[in-house]
Amino acid sequence: MKPKPISGKAFVLGDDIDTDQIIPAQHLVYSLEDPEERRFYGRYALSGVPDVQSGLPLGGVPFTRPDAFESEFTIIVAGKNFGCGSSREHAPFALQQAGIQAVIAPGYARIFYRNAIDGGFVIPFECFEDLSGLVKTGDELEIDRELSLLHHKPGGKKYPLRPLGDVADIVEAGGIFEYARKHKMF
Repeated sequence: MKPKPISGKAFVLGDDIDTDQIIPAQHLVYSLEDPEERRFYGRYALSGVPDVQSGLPLGGVPFTRPDAFESEFTIIVAGKNFGCGSSREHAPFALQQAGIQAVIAPGYARIFYRNAIDGGFVIPFECFEDLSGLVKTGDELEIDRELSLLHHKPGGKKYPLRPLGDVADIVEAGGIFEYARKHKMF
């Protein structure tokens, strides 16, 4: 079955966004099991990203509005080394709770990449060039998962993404445990 494209608004970040910026430690108090409490991970996702000019991430656009649990954004476009820092698996979970389906970056911290894939939280696509300077927050994007291609709708440009390779089956299954169940590994 052909994978469904991912489309929506972009939220753009720079280099070296670490897991404490993705979900600050003070917000790790909510239960992952309680549906009412885990929504707060979405509310506080990316609340640790600094912006010296406005107090809000990247030029005054909040990732999640103060009264909301989900973001209006679907895709994060970031610089290099996304998800560095601790091995906090709450980071990709928080992004998923906020409504993020995919992150596009030139490179990831290995543990963030594995946590995103294994948990089935968000799809970490790698780009061949840093797109964080070419895409603006709020731009409409579409990711063709089958062709590994990003369509930047405002400019009409298309950018190739690295194919997911061996992890594509895990992504399609919804994470490592769903993959193992599907293949009767336990």
